Amino acid sequence: MPQQKTSPLKTYFDELEETNGDDECRKWLDSLFDARAELATFVATRRGGGTGTYVEFLKGSFNFSFRYTFSDGRPDTIIRFPKPGHTAIAYRDEKVTNEVQFMEYLRQHTDIPIPRIHSWGLTADSPHNLGPFIIMDYVTGTLLSTILKQPDEEDLYLNPKIDNTLLDNIYYQIARYLLQLSHLTFPKIGAISKDNTSNTWHVPNRPLTYNMNELVTVSGYPVDKWPNAPFDRSSEYLASLANEHLTHLHTQRNIADNPDIAQDRFIARHRFKQLITKYYPTENEPFILFCDDMRPSNMLIDPDTHRISAVLDFEFTNAMPAAFSYDPPWWLLLSGPEV
Repeated sequence: MPQQKTSPLKTYFDELEETNGDDECRKWLDSLFDARAELATFVATRRGGGTGTYVEFLKGSFNFSFRYTFSDGRPDTIIRFPKPGHTAIAYRDEKVTNEVQFMEYLRQHTDIPIPRIHSWGLTADSPHNLGPFIIMDYVTGTLLSTILKQPDEEDLYLNPKIDNTLLDNIYYQIARYLLQLSHLTFPKIGAISKDNTSNTWHVPNRPLTYNMNELVTVSGYPVDKWPNAPFDRSSEYLASLANEHLTHLHTQRNIADNPDIAQDRFIARHRFKQLITKYYPTENEPFILFCDDMRPSNMLIDPDTHRISAVLDFEFTNAMPAAFSYDPPWWLLLSGPEV
C-alpha cells in the first residue's frame, strides 16, 4: 500500500506582522533605556528605600528587565516589563495581573521556589507609561536548560550522555512541583484571582494563553474574537479552541501557499471541532493549574548542589482541563515535538 502523503501541520509567522512587532519593540526599548536612571529611583521607592545602581539588562521572549544593586545588603532587584510587539499591547496589563496573582497563590499553597515580589503595577502606574511591571528579587543560578542541553549545540537538545543520576534528581524535583499543582483544583477554566474581602481564590476571568498572544502578534488575529469570560466545561473551552483555529484559517494571509494545503487545513480544523463531542461526552474532570511554559529554560539551578533555586515566568498560566497537565510535558527532551 502506498504511503499516504500528509501536509505539514506547522504554520509560519506572517513576516509583516512579525516585523511590525519587532519595530514596535525596538522603539519601546529606546524609551526604556532612556529611563534607566529614573527607574533606579522608582525601584528603590517601591522596594522600601536605598540607592540603586544599574547592573545589567535581562531579556526573554516576552519580557525585558533591568537589574539594580543596592548598598543595604539586600538581594539585587529587577524590574520586569512585558515587551510590546512581542506581547500584544491589548494583553500586557492582563498578562502581568494574572502572573502576579498566580505567583501569590503558589507561594501560599506550594513550596515551588519563586522570586519574592516587592511591588507591581499596571501601565498607568509606570513611569512614562512604559508598561505593567513586576519588581522582584534577582535570584542567582544557572539556567537548567544549560545544564541539561547537549554541549556545543546552539539548539536545545537533551544531552544523550547526561548522567542518569543527575537527570533523575532534577526531574524528580520538577515532578514534585507538577504533582503539587495537580492537587490544586478550581471550578472553572480561566485565570485565577484572590478575593481580598473573603480571602478566597476563584476564577473570574478568561484564560489568557500563550497561543492567544502568538496569534495576535505574528498572524494578525483579531483581538475582538477571543472569549471574554471563564468556561464552566471542558467541551465549551475546546469548542472555543476549535473556533479559534477556524478564525486563524480565515485571517492569516499566508496560512497556506497552495490549494492542497489550504484544503487540508480547512478539513482538519472542521474535523477537530467534530471530535469534541466524541471524546468529551461527559464533564467529570477537574480543572487544575497548567503552565505550558514551565520548562528548564525558565528554571534556575545551583550548579554545585543541583537544587532548583527558582522557577520563573508564569505568564499564561490558567486553571485548565486536567488532561492538559496529565499529558507528559512536551519539553522532556528540551526541544519541542516535531510538527
